Amino acid sequence: MLFLKYPYLVQREILENMEYPDLFMLSFVSKKTKKLIKSTQMNRFKMISSIKYDTDRTDQPYVYIAHENSNDQIMRIVEDKETKKDDFQLSISGKTINFRLQEDDRNSRLELPERFFPPYPVITYKPCDKESVITSIHNYLLDFFGTSVKYLWQAQDFKDTDFYIPFVSQLQSVSFCIDVWLGWNFEEMARLENFFASSPTLKSIQMYARTTSQPFNPKSKFYQAESVEIDQYQHTVPDILGKFQGRQAFIRCAECKRSALIEFMNRWKSGEEFQNLEYLKIEIFGGEVLQNEILNAVEAKHLDTTKQPPTHSVPKVYNWYNRNPKTDPITSHSYIVRQTDNRVATILIQWNTLTFGVWDATEEQFLRMVD
Repeated sequence: MLFLKYPYLVQREILENMEYPDLFMLSFVSKKTKKLIKSTQMNRFKMISSIKYDTDRTDQPYVYIAHENSNDQIMRIVEDKETKKDDFQLSISGKTINFRLQEDDRNSRLELPERFFPPYPVITYKPCDKESVITSIHNYLLDFFGTSVKYLWQAQDFKDTDFYIPFVSQLQSVSFCIDVWLGWNFEEMARLENFFASSPTLKSIQMYARTTSQPFNPKSKFYQAESVEIDQYQHTVPDILGKFQGRQAFIRCAECKRSALIEFMNRWKSGEEFQNLEYLKIEIFGGEVLQNEILNAVEAKHLDTTKQPPTHSVPKVYNWYNRNPKTDPITSHSYIVRQTDNRVATILIQWNTLTFGVWDATEEQFLRMVD
């Protein structure tokens, strides 16, 4: 089809009816075609919520476009030491890169006709070229889809048999999210701390931590992550309640002293720590959280029980596995006020769970929201 020979309105109509993976592939045809797609699909590209590099411990990312509760795979980047006869080369961001088309195995797995899941492009690289190939591809995506799109690198570890340090490439405008397992008597803390120190500040960390033998460095960049979701044995390894500097924390632990919860809230009240915190949930599966004792210790204030308190809920920093995109709602009559700026935090205690939500509102503004 001589696509560029058609009138502009026809070209635009054709492009409007193409899926994102097809638009991406078509963009490689020529600079003129790429420019036409970008100019006609500008508003459509604004509907993309994110472009995600999704990796496991092979560190060979699948690349997806997320939009309207859907994920479209546009390519995969893999290590390949040998060039195959069906490979072809394209110049991407000034670098010659090997491509091939890969059949989507969902066709055979689901016994569906090929038209449902067409072949997708696979970018191959030799081990020595890994960093440069991924950087070139990413720069192409930045130029094609724009810098207003969120770019995410998600590294997941699906095994707890041995320790895995994910590969994190230094890419422009990318937020990194990792999943890490630390088993009992973990003995590779130096490697882990070196990974945090050498990586950009992480957007989200999901961690399973059963280690009891090695503490985290108090100044570890782990505590600078925007969001932490952790299943741990002791609440002090790592010490989220004591040293976290990010926005959201979701904690499950076997044991946690009441004094640690009280100290956390008193430090927040004083304005000494946790200035960025907007939500914390801690579930202690080894015991009960005593509501009256804790609320009295932090001198919590209480709304009139005849009034309906406002409900606190905020968008999650990162939505692992496409679960609920917002934090669990907190509706409670109990709250505390930060001394430095008069900000309010709602506190809800239910048996073994404490949730803590910080409002972007002064006490006066908060009380006006009460029904």
